[in-house]
Amino acid sequence: MKRSGKGRFFRACGWIVATLLLVLIVCAGIFRQELVRLYNVIVLFEPNVVVENFRGMDQIFFDTKTVHAGDDVWVLDRAEAALPETYEYNGETKSIDEFLGKTWTTGMIVIYDDAIVYEEYFLGGDETARHISWSVAKSFVSAMMGIIVDEGYIESIEDPATKYVPFLIGSGYEGVRIKDILQMSSGVRFDETYADFFSDINRMGRVIALNTSLADFIHTLENEREPGTYNHYVSMDTQVLGMVLMEATGKSLTELLEEYIWKPVGMEADAYWLVDGDGAELAFGGLNAVLRDYARFGLLYLHGGKRGDDQIVPADWVIASVTPDAPHLMPGENPASGWVMGYGYQWWIPDGPENDFMAIGIYNQFIYVNPDLGVVIAKNSAYADYDTDGEEKELESVAVFRAIAHALAEK
Repeated sequence: MKRSGKGRFFRACGWIVATLLLVLIVCAGIFRQELVRLYNVIVLFEPNVVVENFRGMDQIFFDTKTVHAGDDVWVLDRAEAALPETYEYNGETKSIDEFLGKTWTTGMIVIYDDAIVYEEYFLGGDETARHISWSVAKSFVSAMMGIIVDEGYIESIEDPATKYVPFLIGSGYEGVRIKDILQMSSGVRFDETYADFFSDINRMGRVIALNTSLADFIHTLENEREPGTYNHYVSMDTQVLGMVLMEATGKSLTELLEEYIWKPVGMEADAYWLVDGDGAELAFGGLNAVLRDYARFGLLYLHGGKRGDDQIVPADWVIASVTPDAPHLMPGENPASGWVMGYGYQWWIPDGPENDFMAIGIYNQFIYVNPDLGVVIAKNSAYADYDTDGEEKELESVAVFRAIAHALAEK
């Protein structure tokens, strides 16, 4: 029998569909890991998975490098003390317990007078959970920069980043001082809106998910302002600092963190860095560690970069790191800044008379340090409503931490 033209058409279509399906199946097999990672990036912050995701990033999709702890652990004394029940914010008296619950706190530790006075874990977590730091990692990168400058690998933070990373020539970072990059004042155009699927920060996330190069992504960024004139938060600034550290020393961030901070400080547990397709650590926020070790880092800065008699981070670097030194970096309403907190070398300085400073990561990660009152607070969270009022909750967290610090000091 002769086949009709329609029959031949549908048969041809069938072959085309079958071929496309075969191609999709083959591609899915070849790129299975990348597709899974991409999916996990897209749903990373969904409320039903965010808590477990944040303390299991190595299990989801990321390649990692281990930061090994040493044998000389910084033992933290304990002296239990009750925290205050309330705090004041915007003219209201509020409950601290309710705040911890509303911000999906997974763990909080409070150190006063060098002793742990409070340590609690929530939402199924415990002291062994290695929680994602997000941008709290930036403050660790700053500490490494201070040490490496002191060691002479980097001559001066007045040098342009391209002196150490020629690859950045032709990008928005060409000719930009390391100091301006440290102070989130590079002038590079970057949209850090997590709620916008097409923002630069989310485009960057997809670069990581597809196991490609962050360095190549950074090279596409352009400059929109004169460096050193406006405080605009750009996570890729910290990634560039990581590139400078690696090129200047010939070592990975994992090696540098382990050699210069993790073991000398006496961290109790191994940590890990998430890495991109080139094997480069996500300097801007890929460090994962246990809560007590985040607290130890805060304690190091409480003591001016010292553990006992050992000066680990140079004292003058610690001071410079938490001291805004230009008009666009000052806390408070500031037309030359994108936010009301002041900024140093990858550390935040809240407005007000307190001599306190903070490392802050999205979804309510904190290391809070109040040297005058002798208090360090580390908090991990998975605040599911971060896209709605995350910045407001960060400001409210300052009020909570200050209330705790003052109550302890007054006792």
